[in-house]
Amino acid sequence: MLQLNEGTVYTSLIATAAAGVDRRGVGTSDNNRKAKFYSITARGQKQLAVETENWERISGVVGRVLRLEGER
Repeated sequence: MLQLNEGTVYTSLIATAAAGVDRRGVGTSDNNRKAKFYSITARGQKQLAVETENWERISGVVGRVLRLEGER
């Protein structure tokens, strides 16, 4: 499981805004409180596809290395 603290998530959201991969808005949450909302842009969708492909390739290599280690 991956655990992220609020500071990590906030910093990541700032970076995504700078890269133009998300849109932000202000509205009302389900419990009638002022809230910020984020949605991914078309540019963000393309970047997500690239990053997903990279993750799948890297995690596949790591998985193969770990399986080989277990065969020793």
